[in-house]
Amino acid sequence: MSKDHIIYGIRAVIEAIEAEQSINKVFLQKGLKGELFSELESLIRKKGVSASYVPWEKLNRITQNNHQGAIAQISPVDFQDFNTLIEAILEKKEKPLLLLLDQLTDVRNFGAIIRTAECVGVDAIIVPKSGSAPITSDTIKTSAGAAFNVPISKVDHLKDAIYYLQGSGFKLVAATEKTEDSIYDVDFKEATAIIMGAEDKGISDSILKLADQKAKLPLMGQIESLNVSVACGVFLYEALRQRLA
Repeated sequence: MSKDHIIYGIRAVIEAIEAEQSINKVFLQKGLKGELFSELESLIRKKGVSASYVPWEKLNRITQNNHQGAIAQISPVDFQDFNTLIEAILEKKEKPLLLLLDQLTDVRNFGAIIRTAECVGVDAIIVPKSGSAPITSDTIKTSAGAAFNVPISKVDHLKDAIYYLQGSGFKLVAATEKTEDSIYDVDFKEATAIIMGAEDKGISDSILKLADQKAKLPLMGQIESLNVSVACGVFLYEALRQRLA
């Protein structure tokens, strides 16, 4: 964890959350008590900030400074407000291409996906606040800096984002093996949001049933699935191929 991207101290972390800083995660000392610490815990719950309770020793490995049992990891990029971002995109573009990532957890996969998304002209990437891979220095490196070029938004609930996008005229396409339909049967030329799932479980059932269309990649070998960043690249480039045709 880069020392340039941490805030330590209970009051400092509270102020960072209240100032709407782009926080990846807060690390809290297990078993710590106190009025100010309880205030921080309440604020974390209220704002939906991702947090983990860890031993004192782990906090000391992150920083030797007086952290008081609380350290916040700050994202190196700023996340954009979802509604404002979508409205701005629709004002500029008739048929945008978006990417939704459901519970993707590997920072390098995230970085690779951001890099491909930037290369094909994806207009925005949407991720849930909870359970999603943070943007770290490893993400930035793997993205080759593309994380600074593609608008990224964190939402409280991916379901609400899907409903909003559908109401705004987007078709939601889920990349999943749980279908007989091929990627080559999908029309990507209209306003489209592609949903990619977690590395191990794919798209959650609750999100999958909201999709307007499901599509899978043909697999001719014995391995049953592709790495999510590779599969995402295939979907994005098929969308680009159709749009350039």
